[in-house]
Amino acid sequence: MLKPVIWIGSTLGDLRAFPKEARKKIGDALRFAQLGEKHPAAKPLKGFGGAGVLEVVEEVRGDAYRAVYTVRFAGFVYGLHAFQKKSTRWIETPRRHIELIRRRLKAAEHDYRARKEGG
Repeated sequence: MLKPVIWIGSTLGDLRAFPKEARKKIGDALRFAQLGEKHPAAKPLKGFGGAGVLEVVEEVRGDAYRAVYTVRFAGFVYGLHAFQKKSTRWIETPRRHIELIRRRLKAAEHDYRARKEGG
């Protein structure tokens, strides 16, 4: 049985704006997560305490497309953020993106709790 993907904020719309090649790889990684597995391209995002928050990076024509999701909450996959990073020279995720991911992770936790209480 597939776990549903719950999209936080503008993540789904942002992901839909990515080139087809990037959407395919990220979609494959999300499908693995829905099945309770980890895609080979999914890596733990540093600073989030373990493997519960994952990032997938796909390079297309010199640009890096990144998607971040969490599998911390039983029965669900939460899409937290999707963004394009123009330069692939620096690996580190910019602070503004990390802060947004933290806020959206809190929103995912609130959503998860509400779903558990409601049902």
